[in-house]
Amino acid sequence: MGIPERIQVDNAMSFFGSPTHPRGMGPLIRLCLHNGVEPWFIPMAEPWRNGMIENFNDRYQQMFLGKVIMASEDDLRAGSLAFEQRHNTRYRYSKLKGDTPLKALAASHAKLRFPTEEEPPRHRLKKPEIGKYHVVRLIRSDLKLNVFGECFSAPPETMLEYVVATVDVKEQKLKLFLDNKQVKDFDYKLR
Repeated sequence: MGIPERIQVDNAMSFFGSPTHPRGMGPLIRLCLHNGVEPWFIPMAEPWRNGMIENFNDRYQQMFLGKVIMASEDDLRAGSLAFEQRHNTRYRYSKLKGDTPLKALAASHAKLRFPTEEEPPRHRLKKPEIGKYHVVRLIRSDLKLNVFGECFSAPPETMLEYVVATVDVKEQKLKLFLDNKQVKDFDYKLR
């Protein structure tokens, strides 16, 4: 379905980088920002927020990886593309109002973006100079905002509320939002 504008992910260390260097922008953040995609990290310890992707992963495991014998990377690539085609034309999702992914895509009239390079990027990707990524967190009574293991003081009005902490790479700021209203910002020098 092309490159999205946003991607929702959990807080796996492989996605954000390292607890030792929480401002280091791991490979996923770098890859996303280099392609104009804004990562959104779900609240910690709330895996149900990724229910749709977990549902897809289970279906992929049961209907493809668990059934098809593959002897090479080419077998995996061809089989995965065939599974994707079957999935996108047959499986219906309540989030898509009962439509298949391809039918929902056609109805949306969305303009698809695809990578401009044929080859996958090599690690280590350069540190992006622009872009944003977002961390959704529940602020508890201690008023601590946890961004990949680094804690910041949150204002009292955020207690027991979900907030969005947005890292603006160009401005080197961490902006804290409650109900789409910015309530605080922090200097946030990225590594």
